[in-house]
Amino acid sequence: MNLLQKQGFLNTLILYGGVALGFVNGVFLFQRFLSLEQIGFFQLMITISLLYAQVASAGISNIILKYFPYYRSDDKTHGGFATFTILWTLLGFTLFTLLFYLFREPILNHYSQNKGGALLVKYAYYIIPLSFLTMVYATMESMASTVFKNVLSSFLREIGLRLFTLAGIILIAVAAINYHDFLLIYIIANVCMVLTLLLYISKGKHFKLARISPQLLNDKKKFLNYGFYTVLSGSSYVLIQNLDNIMLSLLTKQSLSFVGVYATFFSIAMVISLPAKALSRTSLQIIAQSWAANDMDKIGKIYHKTSVVQMLIGCLLFIGMVVNKPFIILVLHKPEYAGFFNVFIVVGIGFLVDMTGGINGYIMNFSKYYRLTTVFIVLGVVICIVSNWLLIPVMGMMGAAITYVLVVFLLNFAYWLFVKVKFKLQPFTKVHVWILLMSIICLLTGLYLPVLKNVYADMVYRSIIVGVVYTGLAYFLKISADINNIFDRVLKRKSPGAGV
Repeated sequence: MNLLQKQGFLNTLILYGGVALGFVNGVFLFQRFLSLEQIGFFQLMITISLLYAQVASAGISNIILKYFPYYRSDDKTHGGFATFTILWTLLGFTLFTLLFYLFREPILNHYSQNKGGALLVKYAYYIIPLSFLTMVYATMESMASTVFKNVLSSFLREIGLRLFTLAGIILIAVAAINYHDFLLIYIIANVCMVLTLLLYISKGKHFKLARISPQLLNDKKKFLNYGFYTVLSGSSYVLIQNLDNIMLSLLTKQSLSFVGVYATFFSIAMVISLPAKALSRTSLQIIAQSWAANDMDKIGKIYHKTSVVQMLIGCLLFIGMVVNKPFIILVLHKPEYAGFFNVFIVVGIGFLVDMTGGINGYIMNFSKYYRLTTVFIVLGVVICIVSNWLLIPVMGMMGAAITYVLVVFLLNFAYWLFVKVKFKLQPFTKVHVWILLMSIICLLTGLYLPVLKNVYADMVYRSIIVGVVYTGLAYFLKISADINNIFDRVLKRKSPGAGV
């Protein structure tokens, strides 16, 4: 098993372990021990902190991934790259925090009039430390990725943080703490993550603090230029992923309660994208190294493989959730969710479209045409804002969901077309058509199976049948050679006489 397969496999296990914990937290416990407004504020706080950190970091994570390979040195000083990174992040966060402080009053005054808005007014200052911790963690995660050490950071983010959240919500359930204490526990969890990753990186001795080299200082304008474009594209991408929550809170009377419902469905649908997240954690650095070596063949192979595997697994997950609608509504507990399941389906399609595009955006972002990525994403944000502004007042949450699918499709189409024309690379073959046909067959199979009276038993038997049909078709049609090889190894071990 090569590096991409090994780390991708480990990250996949971690991500799906995180999904299990996230399901327990967001879909089961949150719905029983928090109000929709409290759920909505918690999601909005995370959304704002992600955007805050993205802008305040001034693109340092992308700068690390793109330019570190050019400064790598055997003495581990890397031309003072670690020192440069620390100074860059501290300066960026300080400047952006001053701006945040100046504009806080009009923002808080608006939310004070909305349902549940009092929570944002009361806990607004929690956003600053959470954003700082988010920024620091993302920066260290990028540094760890440059030396192919990304499994622990994935574990801390997907498992560790959710374990702290689980502990906090259990303490609320037994009336040991209140919502205020729950938020403090979440911030403490982020502190622990940062310290743990810092110790891990320090122990590996891959980086040494050193004086910034003249070469690196001479390149600072290039970094500023690249950082500006990538922070614009990065923050725009975060906006596309989260603007629906922000605009739902701004444009609807239900405000944070609508955010609570929509964010919950969005979080469940996000399961579909987990294969893409697992693969991209390792693929990104390999793409960066391949650009440095001008190895277009390797980039093309990874582009195709990630698209196929992501679509294959994503479609199975999407089908499994759609055919098990009664189970999902049951475990969500609150009656408000029953009338909005179509919102979940539309958002899920958006995730499928995004991951089927593979790593097209990353290929552009690591090339000399990275500025065009920024143009595409900024245009996407404009379309996102206009569409949400028009559709949310009329269609509510469905307007936000439709906007998300529209923007994701347009972005991926633009990336695909540019990469195909400029680099002669494109991931799509007849295999993608086979996956689509398989998905239609399995979706119809799952929807028309007889319904059992017991919802839990119905979920189990429906999932097993759909899963067996889908994986069987994928295996015999040889959709992915990598996945078939895994199945062949498992079957060989279980066959009579194996290992003799």
